Amino acid sequence: MTALAPGENRPAPGDELTVTVASSASVDVSALLLNSAGVVRSDDDFVFFNQPTGPGVVYRHGNGGPDVVQVRTSALPADVDKVVVTASLDGRGPATFASVGQLTATIGSGATALTFPIPGLTTESGVVCVEIYRRNAAWKVRAIGQGYDDGLAGIASAYGVNLDDEPETPAAQSSPGGAPAATAGYPQQGVGAPTVPAGQPGQFAPPPGQPPAHPYPPAGAPAFPPPTGQPGYGQQPGGPAQQPYPSFASQQGAQSVHSDLFDPSHAEVTGLGIQKQGGKMVKVGLNGEVMARSGSMVAYQGDLQFQALGSGGIGRAIRQHLTGEGVPLMKVTGRGDLFLANSAADVHIIDLDGTDGLTINGANVLAFDSTLRYDIGRVQGAAGYASNAGLFNCVFTGRGRIAITTHGTPVVLTVDQATFADPNAAVAWSSSLQTGIKRNDSFGLGRLMGRSTGEASTLSFTGRGFVIVQPSELPPGGLIGGTGGGHQAGTGGSLFG
Repeated sequence: MTALAPGENRPAPGDELTVTVASSASVDVSALLLNSAGVVRSDDDFVFFNQPTGPGVVYRHGNGGPDVVQVRTSALPADVDKVVVTASLDGRGPATFASVGQLTATIGSGATALTFPIPGLTTESGVVCVEIYRRNAAWKVRAIGQGYDDGLAGIASAYGVNLDDEPETPAAQSSPGGAPAATAGYPQQGVGAPTVPAGQPGQFAPPPGQPPAHPYPPAGAPAFPPPTGQPGYGQQPGGPAQQPYPSFASQQGAQSVHSDLFDPSHAEVTGLGIQKQGGKMVKVGLNGEVMARSGSMVAYQGDLQFQALGSGGIGRAIRQHLTGEGVPLMKVTGRGDLFLANSAADVHIIDLDGTDGLTINGANVLAFDSTLRYDIGRVQGAAGYASNAGLFNCVFTGRGRIAITTHGTPVVLTVDQATFADPNAAVAWSSSLQTGIKRNDSFGLGRLMGRSTGEASTLSFTGRGFVIVQPSELPPGGLIGGTGGGHQAGTGGSLFG
């Protein structure tokens, strides 16, 4: 085995190379395929835990051992001149490489191996270990060891990976009348707010060029009336009804089904966009696209397509991996009706008009219009603590509608004076508010002996806005779920006593 010094280069020991990065701390290994300008050709050239394959390059998780990147130089595209292999701390151990022991990159092919013990790292949380580069018609390897204080995100950004995950707004399509078609039932940026038809609170008016949706049946009328010429259940021809239950008549002439389930209160709501369907479900009247929590679909009608998006892009995938926060997303497109729910949690609708954002735990997000942008940010003033919104949480901005969930019926507090909430009960709040931690229990003999009020610390809110507080101190997902959104739970609320 040959050891390399920083900056030293050698001929690649073979066509099929295995790059292994070993460390005393847990690290994430990734690779970037670069063109002659030293940047990626597209985001597809970033090979990492959430995108494990690229042309000629494969990432393999170590499963308890070191992560591995396999490079086949003969399979690399002609316009790829270099592959750099990186390592970054994954947030489960030290914050910087200063407290990490030896970090070693090994490039092997067959019986030949080149090793590079990376020296001199201090404040960095990410490092470019080695590069495999094309020189004339041959491939060579070079020991790099360049550190980055902002970890994997900093490395990716330096090599041209787009960490701004804002989806492209689809071009407006013209209807036969010349008006743009609605997307996800909500107006595009710059269009006036949706109108609410008289007598139908919370329902959108149909877009221009489409006939109005049928309203609910009148109170007391069956949701599904019996066929013409046939009396309803318990009703004699020409006489009054004797049975209050409405009926659902089969179109094949079979015996009708009778139940209070066919009362109008159980009928599906009408109109486009995200709307409440009862207290624990939303219906999306879809003519375009909507973003929804993965796995939240309970039913749909029409022609809809479902596309898994992970956490919604490379940048958010990195931040979700490092923070435990995010929303596992699917994009639903087409025309039809989509019904969503999450473990029978209470559902609420919030409309954002673009003047303020919404800060919320990812586990409480059910669906949102694609016109909204979301990112993962740190809770201000909460460093070293955790809450229902976590040390990190999701911040939604822009103009559109979002459906959120709570455990029980919440209260919405208007923040016009100093406001405090239990960290596990605060679900969401105005992004313009300032947050902090207020410690309530004094530290004395009682606390040393294990006595506490149970309200050791609270989240504080100042400024002008609102805070949504649920009547439960269970973190999202229950006692074993912890806080944090996305595919896995984050930090529980135990630090608050």
